[in-house]
Amino acid sequence: MQTWIEALSWLNFGFLLKGLAVTLFISVIAIVLSFVLGSILGIIRYSKIKFISAIIGFVVDLVRNLPLLLIIFFTYFGLPNIGLRPGAILSAVIAMTIFESSMLAEIVRSGIQSVAVGQIEGARSTGMSFVQALWHVVLPQAYRHMIPTIIGQFVSLIKDTSLATIIVVPELMQHAQVIYGQNANYIVPMFAALTLLYFIICFTLSMAGSYLHRHMAN
Repeated sequence: MQTWIEALSWLNFGFLLKGLAVTLFISVIAIVLSFVLGSILGIIRYSKIKFISAIIGFVVDLVRNLPLLLIIFFTYFGLPNIGLRPGAILSAVIAMTIFESSMLAEIVRSGIQSVAVGQIEGARSTGMSFVQALWHVVLPQAYRHMIPTIIGQFVSLIKDTSLATIIVVPELMQHAQVIYGQNANYIVPMFAALTLLYFIICFTLSMAGSYLHRHMAN
């Protein structure tokens, strides 16, 4: 018990919360950017624009089948070779945005395809352009169906931020490693604290997604 009290002292717990703040910062930025970029890529893939859709489809499929850790390594160690030198946090944001955008692109494309073709045809028959029909009729229905899947992807993104510790991003996992690196007896208390913090964040996001889905379904 004394070991747990020492491991989870106010000083150590405050240090963990600083790492949590970085984790949340990376997650929020990556979620917003990947949602926007993933939506654009998914819409382009659905629209089947000559050559462009095929190229984007190839890139999306390529990225989706790469380990996120490899993309993190590339952004941090590879980009400096072409003259770009992002810091550790920016590298993590870039890597996660690229990876999550490719995942969301496929989710968005599939979500749009799940909307009955008659919906867009009916909208076009009223004089709407393809873009107007997509924006006002198809996308609202598609996103309503996609909410659980998108939220699930965002939860995965939050958990995947722990991979950024490999490039020494001062996020939650890295701060825990610093603490239990001082005393091996702190390992179990730190893992317990990590479990609780990740659970609170991910469970809260999941519940918010479920509420939003129910609210939009009514």
